[in-house]
Amino acid sequence: MIDFLAAHYLWLKAFHIIAVIFWMAGMLYLPRLFVYHHTAEAGGELEGSLLIQERNLLKIIVNPAMIAVWTLAVLMLIANPGLFSAGWFHIKLLLVVVLSGIHGYYAGAQKKFARGERPRTERFWRILNEGPALMVVAIVLLAILKPFA
Repeated sequence: MIDFLAAHYLWLKAFHIIAVIFWMAGMLYLPRLFVYHHTAEAGGELEGSLLIQERNLLKIIVNPAMIAVWTLAVLMLIANPGLFSAGWFHIKLLLVVVLSGIHGYYAGAQKKFARGERPRTERFWRILNEGPALMVVAIVLLAILKPFA
């Protein structure tokens, strides 16, 4: 199994990056939908449309993409366990865990919106939208530049 994964490491890495792109696209778009949701009239047509978009974005794109990111990452780690000894990798992993926590927070917020609640404020969602963007910049820089190696 390890030999197979090692022989196909670049394929795993390519699909991992593709999954990250899909995951981050959703992670950056979902809080924008929450901002629009705050301005929508409760029970109105726009709110109904946003609820569908929020649910579909999570169920069809964001959740599967995150699962693919983690699955492919584990397979890459099995193929290349030396990553565990790299200092940059520990920071990257911590940032990905934090991103996964934010993902969970978004999923919880989507359920609250679906129940008719308006969790947090429009301003909160505008600010929180910047977190994943900054983290993914740091993650990419760590993965490419490999500082602390």
